[in-house]
Amino acid sequence: MMMSADPAALDRPPEVIVVLDAVDAPHLAGFWAEVLRYRRVDPVAQYEVLVPPDGHPGSVVLIQAVPEDKAGKNRMHLDLHVTDPDAEIDRLLALGARRVSDGAIGDIRWTTMADPEGNEFCIGSR
Repeated sequence: MMMSADPAALDRPPEVIVVLDAVDAPHLAGFWAEVLRYRRVDPVAQYEVLVPPDGHPGSVVLIQAVPEDKAGKNRMHLDLHVTDPDAEIDRLLALGARRVSDGAIGDIRWTTMADPEGNEFCIGSR
């Protein structure tokens, strides 16, 4: 007999875990740990695991080892909003990211970047 779930639990939003494919998962995990200021924990099977620093909220990020290179444009990407986008872009370039383009809609501005394997993400301001 199946037990019904706690009704209060059904109203709670799901925990979001971000998964990113990578040919060189350990290398890309090191890059994203620095980008997000996360810490790496022990890998699980084909996944490198990144978690927020103790006491800080945030989603778990899994870097999944896959055999194939990225092909085409991302269908989903991360937007990272920071206090000083120019300084953050310089920091990320030093880590191995590359600048792809700049965009704007009205007063909203962002810079599209790519990680070392070509996965796009954006830097904006808070």
